[in-house]
Amino acid sequence: MAELFAYTDGACSGNPGPGGWGALLIARDGDRVVKERELSGGEPGTTNNRMELLAAINALESLSRPSTITVVTDSQYVKNGVTQWIHGWKRNGWKTAAKKPVKNAELWQRLDAAQARHDVAWAWVKGHAGHPENERADALARGGMAPFK
Repeated sequence: MAELFAYTDGACSGNPGPGGWGALLIARDGDRVVKERELSGGEPGTTNNRMELLAAINALESLSRPSTITVVTDSQYVKNGVTQWIHGWKRNGWKTAAKKPVKNAELWQRLDAAQARHDVAWAWVKGHAGHPENERADALARGGMAPFK
């Protein structure tokens, strides 16, 4: 049985500014790559955090059936948000502990719905550290940003 991974990244030129997101989906059977798919997109005026979220959202929404998947991100914001902070936000009506509205709440809600269909494990890797799949996701994100620069 193949294991499924999504390597995700976001990029922004200026923050806010033109941004892009990228996702590399890989199915592996041991060390052998069985299938790969690349996804990317962007927006003219956005933030890095929004692009990081959209990379993970689009990776999960692209799956046609419920799957077991490991999402690998270089964003502590995404990983900590989805594995820790989101539970309190939902309990507090999408407000932070300081009673302020959660930034990017509509994207967090979309990510929450997207991951609910799947069995998702979240992993973090250091960005720009030579991790081959993370570097490819970064290139996809920069490509997604290109039309808006």
